[in-house]
Amino acid sequence: MLYVGAGTSGRLGVLDASECPPTFGSLPSQVQTALAGGRRAMTRAVEGAEDDAGAGAEAVRRFRIRSRDVVCGISASASTPYVRGALAEARKRKARTVLVCCNPPRRGTAADILILAPTGPELVAGSTRLKAGTATKLILNALTTTAFISLGKVYRGRMVDVRPTNVKLRARAARMVAELTELPLPEARRLLSSAGGEVKVALAMHFTGLEAGAARKRLRTSSLRALSPKASRGRKPAVPPHDRP
Repeated sequence: MLYVGAGTSGRLGVLDASECPPTFGSLPSQVQTALAGGRRAMTRAVEGAEDDAGAGAEAVRRFRIRSRDVVCGISASASTPYVRGALAEARKRKARTVLVCCNPPRRGTAADILILAPTGPELVAGSTRLKAGTATKLILNALTTTAFISLGKVYRGRMVDVRPTNVKLRARAARMVAELTELPLPEARRLLSSAGGEVKVALAMHFTGLEAGAARKRLRTSSLRALSPKASRGRKPAVPPHDRP
């Protein structure tokens, strides 16, 4: 998915995209952002960048968007030329398009899916970094969280593909394994260590009795939900060939 935006809207796209790899263990290429004005616009205003519809279209071409991709335009006003140019180019390429906005579009939706959060006037007129920005952040969180849940990155409300890259996350990973396996914490730590620090692999090892390599291979074709003991108890037992009518 490619987020496209300018100013606060674009920066929120960068923020959400950057949080996906550490949270869900996703590839950086799975959620990316085209920000009007480029990287320098993250920390300072680049005046006029949002008015360039051609630059928005060029961003879509630069990311080589294809029919299997999703381009999500973010524009509180729903009228930012940079965003509309990107969405128009994405539609030419048969990609699915989404527009997240806080005002109804005046010139047509310009996207396959419209997500409208009518936040109303701001406390400081025109400052969309306030209510509109807060609502937009929640919507982007919902989009990526739902997407990665559907891809199996979450199990029983835990982010089991988290990358434990610091002390806090390593402790969290061990607690997740302990909670989801009902093992004592020291045993959960040993299991996690034998899984190379990968929570999902540790859980698959516990559920199936497989070694790390075999469990990792099984996860390529099966979800944790399918491997869990609860899933097994819910299935009807297979009828042996000699018992079939």
